[in-house]
Amino acid sequence: MFEFKIIHNDQGNIDHIETCLTGNDLLSTPKLNKGCGFTLEERKTFGLTGLLPYLVETLDQQADRMYVQYNEHHTNLGKNIYLNVLHDYNETLFYKLVSEHLEEMLPIIYTPTVGEAVQRFSLEHRKPKGLYISYADRNNISEILEHRVPPEVDLSVVTDGAAVLGIGDQGIGGINISIAKLMVYTLCGGINPHRFLPIQLDVGTNNPHLLNDPMYLGWRHERVTGQEYDDFIDAFVQTITKKFPHLFLHWEDFGRENARHILNRYREKICTFNGDMQGTGVVALACILAGVTASNIPLNQHRVVIMGAGTAGVGIADQIADALERTGLSPENARSHIWLLDKQGLLTDDSNLLSFQKPYARSREEISAWDMRDPAYISLYDVVSHVKPTILIGCSTIAGAFTEEIVNMLAANVNRPIIMPLSNPNSLAEAKPEDLLKWTNARAIIATGSPFPEISYEGRLYRIAQSNNALAYPGIGLGCIAVKARRLSDDMLWAATRALSDCSPVNQDKMAPLLPKLSETKMISQIVALAVAEQARNEGLAQIPDNVNLKEAIRKTCWKPAYYPYQKI
Repeated sequence: MFEFKIIHNDQGNIDHIETCLTGNDLLSTPKLNKGCGFTLEERKTFGLTGLLPYLVETLDQQADRMYVQYNEHHTNLGKNIYLNVLHDYNETLFYKLVSEHLEEMLPIIYTPTVGEAVQRFSLEHRKPKGLYISYADRNNISEILEHRVPPEVDLSVVTDGAAVLGIGDQGIGGINISIAKLMVYTLCGGINPHRFLPIQLDVGTNNPHLLNDPMYLGWRHERVTGQEYDDFIDAFVQTITKKFPHLFLHWEDFGRENARHILNRYREKICTFNGDMQGTGVVALACILAGVTASNIPLNQHRVVIMGAGTAGVGIADQIADALERTGLSPENARSHIWLLDKQGLLTDDSNLLSFQKPYARSREEISAWDMRDPAYISLYDVVSHVKPTILIGCSTIAGAFTEEIVNMLAANVNRPIIMPLSNPNSLAEAKPEDLLKWTNARAIIATGSPFPEISYEGRLYRIAQSNNALAYPGIGLGCIAVKARRLSDDMLWAATRALSDCSPVNQDKMAPLLPKLSETKMISQIVALAVAEQARNEGLAQIPDNVNLKEAIRKTCWKPAYYPYQKI
């Protein structure tokens, strides 16, 4: 049924690849194509002689050639399309090229540029990748899964495209998010791309532009909701986990109520993870723990204001509350350190709230004595002026929400405020890092959601830490896959957070950035994976023998872009 088989040696390394494909069929298979990297002997064996220029190139030579071509594109979207075309043609070469220029190219294949690619999915659709499971095909899920390319699947990133980045409902275009996330798993965590599967659950769209667009490739129907939606998700989960019992199932960009509901429903049953809630929360908390070191204020003495109470904002709040409980606070006391605002202003107990927001609602009695600009709307200004927070986090996608007035008020009450405008892309960030440095005379401890260039301020160059969940989720997934974890526990997430925080440059210099560079993600992922794997073993959640060395298990799970010898089946 499958076109190739990877053969490992006694040390667990790839020895060679067996395939039945020949000629143009082999050249048209991106997971197997080497282009001019096929040896003369392989060309003869597989019917490739004459189909390629005579010169045999190394992978390094090919990567150099591709980098020249990459630089001929002058827009980020053009570069994104070029890299995805390369991925369509030769996956090994794609991963080799991007891994050598990771800091430069990660923002091109991932956030923020992937948002443009998602919006243009139906116009730029070229070669199908992954699987599309439509609600209309809900009775054929098992058959559809049989159509996958990889014979074995360790990891799947699944989306329904309901809440993509800061651009909302993108319907079937969400598949580009699943694809990009899996690329990052390989580039930053070493996950084998021959063993993962991107999946789009096409349950319709409520985006009127897409519904009325004759080019739209998805199921033209308003989104399925309620029990029908839940039954569809359940049928999918039951089918895929039966087929792949050790699967690490990653949910991405679901609507905020569905995201929470799905995670709560399955997290005790299977090894599953939500990137928007848990991935974002882990990295943001790692930033805060590093910021605690830089600020010299214990975590349980911080006051946190979060603007944006959706999936990401409440996910961050949950991780912070969990960390505060670990200092000895009760759950109620831990949450009392956190104030959340949404579109209606501060969350209060008389507001119309979603179920996952309610634990963070403040009582009207608590704020009854506040002097507010508009009693009908408790604004960020009101909260900052009365709470006097030490940490300010933005997940609102409201550009410029952290005004000079608000930042000055914040900085007047704490020597080194932690300020994290996390909304993507840069154009939606709540504040620009250069303004935060200027307004606080470089006292602010800053992390952003999207990459910003280094800033020169009063003779010093400041690198701005990017709170990018690429620093966390590849390592979390790698650790879970290496030990075949039964599930992903809160303690495993805490272990990942601590491991990432321990890698912070502020541990050596309190004026340094909160997080390492993205170019260091492979090393970071190894550290995070080991912490996750050790915690899984400690909790009895690992399904590999106790005598297996965890570092060796992680090493054997990893993949590196290289051309392996081919043998004909």
